Amino acid sequence: MSQLKHLDNSPPTPGKFKMDKSPYIHRLRWHGSLAKLTFWSFIFLGLILIFFFRSPSSNSLPSDPSRRSLRTYNWGGPAWEKRVRSSARVRSRHGMSVLVTGAAGFVGTHVSAALKRRGDGVLGLDCFNDYYDPSLKRARQALLERSGVFIVEGDINDSALLSKLFEVVAFTHVMHLAAQAGVRYAMENPGSYVHSNIAGLVNLLEVCKNANPQPAIVWASSSSVYGLNTKVPFSERDRTDQPASLYAATKKAGEEIAHTYNHIYGLSLTGLRFFTVYGPWGRPDMAYFFFTRDILKGKTIPIFEAANHGTVARDFTYIDDIVKGCLASLDTAEKSTGSGGKKKGPAQLRVFNLGNTSPVPVSDLVTILERLLKVKAKRNIMKLPRNGDVPFTHANISSAQRELGYKPTTDLQTGLKKFVRWYVSYYSGGKKASG
Repeated sequence: MSQLKHLDNSPPTPGKFKMDKSPYIHRLRWHGSLAKLTFWSFIFLGLILIFFFRSPSSNSLPSDPSRRSLRTYNWGGPAWEKRVRSSARVRSRHGMSVLVTGAAGFVGTHVSAALKRRGDGVLGLDCFNDYYDPSLKRARQALLERSGVFIVEGDINDSALLSKLFEVVAFTHVMHLAAQAGVRYAMENPGSYVHSNIAGLVNLLEVCKNANPQPAIVWASSSSVYGLNTKVPFSERDRTDQPASLYAATKKAGEEIAHTYNHIYGLSLTGLRFFTVYGPWGRPDMAYFFFTRDILKGKTIPIFEAANHGTVARDFTYIDDIVKGCLASLDTAEKSTGSGGKKKGPAQLRVFNLGNTSPVPVSDLVTILERLLKVKAKRNIMKLPRNGDVPFTHANISSAQRELGYKPTTDLQTGLKKFVRWYVSYYSGGKKASG
């Protein structure tokens, strides 16, 4: 069309006969342009329709690991609803009914078990993805089932499933621990982080804001949000706008999303910034876990050092201390103020560091493991790669101490002793030591 317009506006060639532009000629050109415009509009529309119908839907995406769970799980029916109600039934006088997402995960398993022990109603939700060995998640599931906790298999992005759960049970609280974890894996599969940590969180909050009554929500952020911050110890008041990894960026985004849903819909939200959690039933992608595995196998383990041969240190926090912080957050969470998606007043919005306040060099972690395993580690000192890892973490927990009564009591030596005891027991007797 632009070319046609350009030709129409061109001056006549010198020395040539100039035809007068009569109204008849204008009408012919106008109708011709309109016909061409209509023709190309239909072609363009046709291409859009072809693209739309040929594009993969959520029901035809087996190749996308971040969406597989949306189409593979079956749920519903009288027997299923009976199990959901039984698991979520409160058995103590002042107990709460809690939906725990990521219940087959490391922290989720421990939190679910602790809630159940004290008489709260607990229902788990987990998609059992294969980010790490699913058999470990299944073993955790079996552990929880023996204590009366039912884990529904499904994805937090499945709105219909979440809505059904809230239809069956009027949850008073949600402990949202489901997430795509790991700093380095984000470079391999970035989409899974957006799918779980952002889209999944939004989907959960959408269902919660429409629930009546709305639940109070406690969810897992991360110490990774502090990113390139050099001020130590890390305080909740410090800047968190310099993430060093996509994982950190999605957790930071989660905190902003939480603020939005609190402001608009009156959801009570408490974010917990965990600092390097370790212990029995832990995650195989964590250094203390695969160090233990590789030391026992006689493999060389990488020990990272910061720039100028600087020390890489972590604020290792034992799982039992983290669980106490999670339960205290649930116990002190105020009720949401909205109803049916409409805010009726200001609601509670909190963020807490949950750490140990005692950073330990990774090289010292290895020394402790050597002593506990009675095996000398083969160390390979390497420069810290630019893959999202940061040189150190150190939590300021004064806010959690004041508001939650949070007080970590387990030092690294004691915690690793308990982990090693579990590891040796779990991976003996025919179990794969690959973790």
